[in-house]
Amino acid sequence: MEGSGAAARQIVIPGEVVGGPGLKPGPGTFKSGDQVLAAQLGVRSEKDGRVTIIPLNGRYLPQRGDAVVGEVIDMGPSHWLVDINAPYPAPLHATESPWRVEFGDTARYMKVGDAILAFVLSVDEIKRIQLTMQDRDARKLNGGMLVEISPTKVPRVIGKQGSMISMVKDLTQTRIYVGQNGRIWIDGPEDGAATAVLAIRFIEERAQAFGLTEAVRDLLEREARKTGAAP
Repeated sequence: MEGSGAAARQIVIPGEVVGGPGLKPGPGTFKSGDQVLAAQLGVRSEKDGRVTIIPLNGRYLPQRGDAVVGEVIDMGPSHWLVDINAPYPAPLHATESPWRVEFGDTARYMKVGDAILAFVLSVDEIKRIQLTMQDRDARKLNGGMLVEISPTKVPRVIGKQGSMISMVKDLTQTRIYVGQNGRIWIDGPEDGAATAVLAIRFIEERAQAFGLTEAVRDLLEREARKTGAAP
């Protein structure tokens, strides 16, 4: 199970074959005959019959439906402007918030510096982004801390069906929200939060390794014994 997860996120080099007949080329790829080839160094991703290459470095490239952890950096009378680690800030219109906001009253609900879990509502052809909090999982994130990792490592931090991040939360007794944009919000006991950050950095550095789940479990249990928080 662990090995198949790593294979699904294989690193590819320019010119490497990443798909065959029936697959469509997406960003970071090109077609040659009936094959799809990588146009850049990155991580292969396949969704809905389309192959894309996610650059190993660079900023987050948003897609509709992505969960993102953002920080409010500006506001107007009917919107907030949110930094989501993308090339451009993303507006959240008051009508897409979970509150009934009167015109000019945005500061009553969120201020500059506030963190949120939101969703990408739309991305147009020139990469302008609209956010929404009209989702039961969206929320304002009070307190806690923000950690930033490469967006390409997010699937590994989450794990298959959420298994990796669930283990980190359970063994550190923390609340954690992971955004597809590489931003992670952590809240909980000081020792637990510090251990969660340590585990996330460990996963980020070893994202392509086999046996990663067991290595992370060992790390968490070792840290728990140090702090006397072992179950």
